[in-house]
Amino acid sequence: MCNDYRLMVDVASIMEDFADLKIKIRFSEGMPNVEARQDIKITDAGPIVRGLDGVGGEGDLVQRRWSWPAQNKRPVYNFRSDGREFASNRCLILADGFYEFTDPTETGKRRKDKWLFTKRDEPIFCIAGIWRQTEDVGEAFTMLTMEPGPDIAPYHDRQIVILDRKDWASWLDPSVSAKSLIKPLQAGTLLVEQVG
Repeated sequence: MCNDYRLMVDVASIMEDFADLKIKIRFSEGMPNVEARQDIKITDAGPIVRGLDGVGGEGDLVQRRWSWPAQNKRPVYNFRSDGREFASNRCLILADGFYEFTDPTETGKRRKDKWLFTKRDEPIFCIAGIWRQTEDVGEAFTMLTMEPGPDIAPYHDRQIVILDRKDWASWLDPSVSAKSLIKPLQAGTLLVEQVG
């Protein structure tokens, strides 16, 4: 499952995308310093737009830790969406790429092959997530997962939920059914390249 993603786009460009979609973004903690990063890994802080429960079409841009510890102390960085509604604490995880790893294609190679997935014709995309307050690490988020769509299936048996751009505002609105928004993208929506 996805345990590494990328965001190389600056905050000003992110804000333009949200403004184009008429989504009002608040900065309850001030404008976050979002650095361009090739690899955002489990337990790193990453930018998210938290939904404001009870308020549709608005969000709060903050930096939070990716993953919270479970009872067995292993990090919860992916969370199955299957059949769930997520009536509160939804968030949009900002990305411009994510990675999947497969067994090596070359004989004798020790490391897995690394594949970068980006969205065709869109500089950024949003991954459906949820966040929660924890005693151990404070507020943290996780990515939702689903059955793989046609672009991911050759590489993995699950995938993160990548929302259609037109559904970003709806994901932030808890009155909109999560099940109606969690669906695979059409074949050819994602571009893939081997990067390691």
